[in-house]
Amino acid sequence: MRFFATPRELRERGVLGMNQRNADYIMRYNPRRLYPLVDNKLETKKLALESGIAVPELYGVVAIEHQAQYIASILADHQALVVKPAHGSGGNGILVIDSRMGKFFRKANGSLLSIEAIQHHTSNILSGMYSLGGLPDKAILEYRVDFDPMFERISYQGVPDIRIIVFKGIPAAAMTRLPTRDSDGKANLHQGAVGLGINIATGETTNAVHHNHLVDQHPDTGYATSGIVIPHWDNILRLAIQCADTVGLGYLGVDIVIDRKLGPLMLELNARPGLTIQLAGGQGLLSNLHKIEAHPHLPTEMDARIEFAKGLQQPADSRLGIN
Repeated sequence: MRFFATPRELRERGVLGMNQRNADYIMRYNPRRLYPLVDNKLETKKLALESGIAVPELYGVVAIEHQAQYIASILADHQALVVKPAHGSGGNGILVIDSRMGKFFRKANGSLLSIEAIQHHTSNILSGMYSLGGLPDKAILEYRVDFDPMFERISYQGVPDIRIIVFKGIPAAAMTRLPTRDSDGKANLHQGAVGLGINIATGETTNAVHHNHLVDQHPDTGYATSGIVIPHWDNILRLAIQCADTVGLGYLGVDIVIDRKLGPLMLELNARPGLTIQLAGGQGLLSNLHKIEAHPHLPTEMDARIEFAKGLQQPADSRLGIN
């Protein structure tokens, strides 16, 4: 048994590579003038609110150094929140506060932080430590999602999210990312989260990947990763399409979370979504992208687009794998 595939085999299985993604999809379908709408998370949130898209509530913005002292007053009104850079990428610089314990604040992993430590982290964000290009940044303070109870048994602390690739207004691929002890409660694959492919037609999880290796259970909770039905699936697809229509990008990654009370919320948008979704889903992106690209009259009505996306789901025998 082989545990690798040759470049030719990957092409035959429809795996999209980075160079092809950049040349054929990002450069072709994503006008650079629209990048600020997604690269700046603050602008993304403002645009979403103007368009009626559900997002986590914004508590405050720290734009300059002396404003960091006001974080204490914002924290006084909330037991839990998230502090993140407006121009961050890859989950870097995101601080998740789960609860308070006297004068201290508890992170997802149980460690405690003082208000001074949070102010210091905010200062690092302002300095550009976590921003694209290292430029000075702003810190966003927002609602910490209380994730849907369905995820409690399979995820380790943190907030799981759902990544959907939307191409020309049609959802083309989907996965959910589950935080782990390795990822410090963050739903980022490169930091150690688990990625679970999602069947677009049914909203049910299929394959799972952890540190680029296929797995069949969560490394911390031990629960099986396949056969999990994601709630609100049609509403999640609808939200992803709405986000793509709002920003006007043809090839877009939409990150969505499911709140216990509020339901699906758009968390972030990405003009350059990664390719690990193919490994998590067990199938290449090219087949679905080509079907969408070749269709002479793509549907424009929302429900019709959702049904079109569900019809893209590939059969199990077309999934990635080496015999």
